Amino acid sequence: MRIGVPSEVKSSEFRVGLVPASVRDLTAAGHEVLVQSGAGARIGFLDADYATAGARIVGSAADAWAVELVIKVKEPQAAEFSFLRPDQLLFTYLHLAPDPQQAEALLQSGCVAIAYETVTDRDGRLPLLAPMSAVAGRMAVQAGAHFLEITHGGRGVLLGGVPGVAPGKVTVLGAGTVGAHAARMAVGLGADVTVLDRALERLDVLDREYHGRVRTLMASTGTVEESICSADLIIGAVLLPGAAAPKLITRTLLKKMQNGAVIVDVAIDQGGCCETSRVTTHGDPVFIEEGVVHYCVANMPGAVPRTSTLALNNATLPYLRALADKGWRQALRDDAGLAAGLNVCAGQITHAAVATALGKDFEPAASFIAAA
Repeated sequence: MRIGVPSEVKSSEFRVGLVPASVRDLTAAGHEVLVQSGAGARIGFLDADYATAGARIVGSAADAWAVELVIKVKEPQAAEFSFLRPDQLLFTYLHLAPDPQQAEALLQSGCVAIAYETVTDRDGRLPLLAPMSAVAGRMAVQAGAHFLEITHGGRGVLLGGVPGVAPGKVTVLGAGTVGAHAARMAVGLGADVTVLDRALERLDVLDREYHGRVRTLMASTGTVEESICSADLIIGAVLLPGAAAPKLITRTLLKKMQNGAVIVDVAIDQGGCCETSRVTTHGDPVFIEEGVVHYCVANMPGAVPRTSTLALNNATLPYLRALADKGWRQALRDDAGLAAGLNVCAGQITHAAVATALGKDFEPAASFIAAA
């Protein structure tokens, strides 16, 4: 199969769909890989490295998209919509719930779009979201600590405190991958950490790991409000696969928060868990509403693109091999978890949560997978 790797065009995005080692694996299996010139240059993967691994270097995005299977990191941008076409397979993060413009472009194109963020494993976990969630969770505390500095509009609080001065308070909404990694970083900095979730088993894991060093609370209207209003830093780490994130922090609640507190809304890819959140970029990462600093960068792992690219390739390569070796229909027949990643096919939304979020009709993925 011919596999294309275009350069990412989203603002401040330097990750790349494949690293040379992954290209070598695919070409050794008989596939042809076309890499747009310069696609990995900013993170140290040069055209010569890809060529040595067996890739063909192409000069334009159009060339990299003119293949059967396109692998990316971020969702297609408006400048890339014209490259989409019927029967083309796109394998990337999509995050369609808050993005009707992209959804409409995919639907109109007739392409087959598999979203990393809704692929599941045998235990129902999200193996292609997990590596970037781990990066984002760790970065969330790092970013939050930075913007708590008074020169950036924050409260002027050092998360770890110092002898004789209490540490800063960190509230993490969600105990999944993002939340667990955020808690780990916050504990490492010496902060006073509280994690809320509705899944008791997730809270139990954190409680056992930290032996009471992390305060765990069952999420309810009361516990969320109390924890948020006393926090210096809030990490929004809630996730409903494929669906829009629930708005746990309303503007009314925001007004009760401490002046100069910081919200890092990692859920912004799915619309954000704060009513006042809006997408920001690495170039202009924060804004202030009701005296609260909002950090809502939609591609947080893009700030550490080399680490993120390597981690992502570790997770995606086995699935990519299956798609390339077998074709998408057979690969999805053989792996129900990969089939859960099918979001759009032949002009139809094929993931129930995505369809609900967008107010679109839903056609079960099985009806397309079973087709001859």
